[in-house]
Parts: sequence; structure tokens; C-alpha cells
Amino acid sequence: MKRSVRWALVSVGLAGVVTAMTVAPSGATPPSLLTNIPLARGTNASDGTIPLKAGSDVAVAQIPVNPGGSAGSHSHPGGAIVVVQQGSLTVYESVGSKCETTMYTAWQAFIERPGEVDQVINAGTIPYVLFVTFPRVPQGESARTDEPAPACAGL
Repeated sequence: MKRSVRWALVSVGLAGVVTAMTVAPSGATPPSLLTNIPLARGTNASDGTIPLKAGSDVAVAQIPVNPGGSAGSHSHPGGAIVVVQQGSLTVYESVGSKCETTMYTAWQAFIERPGEVDQVINAGTIPYVLFVTFPRVPQGESARTDEPAPACAGL
């Protein structure tokens, strides 16, 4: 009798561990009013001077976000090179105990470093449209990682 109870408890505990390992990160904020339109993706086969890892992918996407929408809290494994084609957006990033807020408008570009967690919001009146290049994406993996919201005021 004791042995069967022990096995039941071990089984329930093991099931709990497996469930915890497979559930999405707690506190992740998903994107809203955002569409990701993949434009191209290819595996780096060159030995160029830009620091790309041979065998990793480079992906390009068009990302429109409607007014009131957001990218959700996220990071990129290989970073991102972002060009704003239309509209304006606000990037919120926690830096230590401070919140850095930066606004970008049409025809500006910016970089998101690998692993940098931020939240991008459209507080404007028209959709913003981004063209984004994601370097150094591990083959077969996403160019985006959902993350818990940065400890930033207003998010």
C-alpha cells in the first residue's frame, strides 16, 4: 500500500515538472493588433565581414501594427535591424531600475540587441509599418522570443 502511494506521488510530481517546463513563460505579454508578414529567409552561406554565424538564418519581415497595438514584450536571439516605413512607435526598455523610452518615426532605423527585452507600442493614429531584418536566427527557430514585461512604468 505504501509503495503504491509513493509511486502515485512521484508520478504526480514528475507530471508537474514536465508541465512547468513546457508552459509559456509566466508574465509574457503577447503582441496585439500586429501582423508579421515574412518576406524572406535564408541560411548564411558566406564568410563576410558582418558578424554572422555560418549556418544561422537571416530573416526579413514586414510588420504593420494598428493604432493601440503593441509588439508585446519580446527579444530576438540574434537581434534586429528595424526600419520604420510609416507611422511612429514608442519603445520601452528597462535599464536597471530606470525605464528608457524612445520614439521613432518614418524613415528612421534602430537596432535591438540580441536578448534585449523591450515593448513596442503604437500610440499614434495610423498604423506603423516596420521592415525588420533578423540576423543570426538559429535554423528552424523563431526570430522572436516572448518575454515577461520589462519592469518599466506604464507597461
